[in-house]
Order: sequence, then structure tokens, then C-alpha cells
Amino acid sequence: MKSARNGRDGRTRIIEGALRRFSQDGVSATTLSDLRKESGVSVGSFYHHFTGKDHVFSVLYAEILTAYQEAFLAELESHESARDGIEAVVAFHMRWAGEHPERARLLISERPPRKHELGGAEVAEARRAFFRRVSDWWRPHMDNGLLRQVHPTMCYVLWLGPAQEVCRLWFAGAHTPTDEEIKGLGEAAWQSLRRHAD
Repeated sequence: MKSARNGRDGRTRIIEGALRRFSQDGVSATTLSDLRKESGVSVGSFYHHFTGKDHVFSVLYAEILTAYQEAFLAELESHESARDGIEAVVAFHMRWAGEHPERARLLISERPPRKHELGGAEVAEARRAFFRRVSDWWRPHMDNGLLRQVHPTMCYVLWLGPAQEVCRLWFAGAHTPTDEEIKGLGEAAWQSLRRHAD
């Protein structure tokens, strides 16, 4: 049912309110009462859509992760060159974080649902599918001797770890990255992941 107050349905209002509260205060510090007040829905309306705070978080996290991964893959797969792909994804990551700071803050600062937790199995499967496609792009460049053979965890750390740290500083108000610094992050990622001549 649409709300006469703003024309958005209760589920949408709860998700939008949760994004604001979670990104500002963190999931653990946000109460169910906070979520209801932020969204302006009744107790009955809330429980019509969600079983509790953890359910809201799992749905919100999965939606944000899916949107990020789809945009990441669209950027990566638009580049045939190994170097172009590596550097473009770093620039994409920083651009996406700047355009969606609340969503990026949630992905960076909150632990995703574990497999045994509500929504955890779906998040785990989304991650597997995502890494399969990244590997499909990576493998030919690795076979051609351009990229190193790197464990997925280390690949993430070397590729986007420094960018994630810059985002944390950015969101904390400690430092706003310049275009030149973002370019430098991409170049550093390339140097970390390319296969150097023996």
C-alpha cells in the first residue's frame, strides 16, 4: 500500500530509512524503534515487510552489493586490456563511492551476513557468481603472462585495499582524494597485480 504522505510504499521507506540510519550510526547502534521512526511506518507495517532489524540489514546489504557488483562487472568487462581494466575498476570504485556514499559506507564498514545468518546464503552465492565472472576476465590475461596468479582474497587486497582505505578516510572527513591521487591508486594496483619479468 502506498503512503499518502510521500507516495512510496512501506518497504521502500523502511529500506531508505535503514540506509540513512545504518550508514550514520552503524547497524549495531540502530534500534528497531529508530528504523520505524526514520521510515515513519507503523509497527504493523514494519512487520508486514520484515521480521526484524537483521532482516532489513540483510535485504539492504544484498541490494547494495548486487548493484555494486553489476556496475563493477560492467566496467571491468568493457576493457580488453589488462592494465585498462585494473586501473578503470579502481577509478570506478572511487567514483561509485563518491556518488553513493551511504551505500559505500555500509559495504565498507559493516560485516556481511554470514552463511548461517538471515540472507547470508544469498550474499555468499552472489559473491561466488561475481568472482567467477572476475576470474573469467582475469584468466586470459594471466595465461598470456600479463597478470599474476593471485588468490582471490589477495587479489582484492592488492586491487582495491588501498582505495577502500582512502574511502574510509574520505567518509571520516579526514581526506578528500584528488583525481591525481585516484589515478595513482589505479597505477599502484596495476603494478601490484601485473606479472613482472623475471
